[in-house]
Amino acid sequence: MNLVICLLFLSSQLHSAQSATAPVFELITLGDTGGIEDGNLSAFLLRVISEPHYIALDAGTLVNGINVAQSNKAFKHLPVKIDNTLSSTGNILHHHIKGYLISHGHLDHVAGLLIASPDDNNKPIYALKSVNQTMSDTYFNWQAWANFTDRGLPPLLKKYQVIDLIPQQAMNLKDTQLSVTAFSLSHPGESTAFVIEYKDNMFVYFGDTGPDEVEKQGKLSAIWQYLAKQMQTKTLRGVVIEVSYANQQPDNLLFGHLTPKWLMSELTHFHALLDNKKAFKDMQIVISHMKYSLKNTVDPKVKIKQQLEQLNKLGFNFIIATQGQRIVL
Repeated sequence: MNLVICLLFLSSQLHSAQSATAPVFELITLGDTGGIEDGNLSAFLLRVISEPHYIALDAGTLVNGINVAQSNKAFKHLPVKIDNTLSSTGNILHHHIKGYLISHGHLDHVAGLLIASPDDNNKPIYALKSVNQTMSDTYFNWQAWANFTDRGLPPLLKKYQVIDLIPQQAMNLKDTQLSVTAFSLSHPGESTAFVIEYKDNMFVYFGDTGPDEVEKQGKLSAIWQYLAKQMQTKTLRGVVIEVSYANQQPDNLLFGHLTPKWLMSELTHFHALLDNKKAFKDMQIVISHMKYSLKNTVDPKVKIKQQLEQLNKLGFNFIIATQGQRIVL
């Protein structure tokens, strides 16, 4: 009898270990750069693997990003809804992207959404109140662009339902199994980090942000403390965070962005808050928003990757975002 109990216990432990390491989220990179490379600007899709519905994390590039991802077979595991009235790209945009989380109103984070809006279908746009106001004042104003939303200058086309997120208050994301908690970030014009949760699993997407030591606002520290507390009972599967410049960029010219040394400083702070350091072992840190350069020098991505590797004394799992890639977390 004792042997049976022992075998049942070992079986349950093995099942728990397998469940803990099995992927929960799928992340598709629609755009990986910041700045000037039109057609490849900040945008990701995230879904729970068990459902076919994505939430878009920023939308600097949308249709072109979907096309590149399809050519790379990034959607091969997606049970696609067949709508013969639409192209394969249209199917994904209309039937599988269920809303947008917009971190801030800078054009390299919203251009894809704006350009696609005439042929998009109805869905919500989630953002902090200040970000939604920027979108309304700057773009959906019948001067820069038609007002496809349900607020602002009439006539209201009401294709997009604008939803204000309250900082540090969870909200369910419509037509998905996900919830989101928004945190303010330091950047010219308020930016946002989104803590996205599914059951006992978390994922964090950071919009543009400067380091606390430069910005003097403590906003990243607030997020690290929140995550450390949540990680006592939940698993942080992955993070998308920006590194816009190599370490040669002076602090007074960061304009609310990170370099490898500043990212490592922030992650070291986060690491120090956790009692269970093993929590970082399987967590994937996706590096995004590397600024495209016209200068005839070393590719900024190559330089940033090298500098991260040189500074990575704590063994973080870095992935350099590449347009069209699929990552499971």
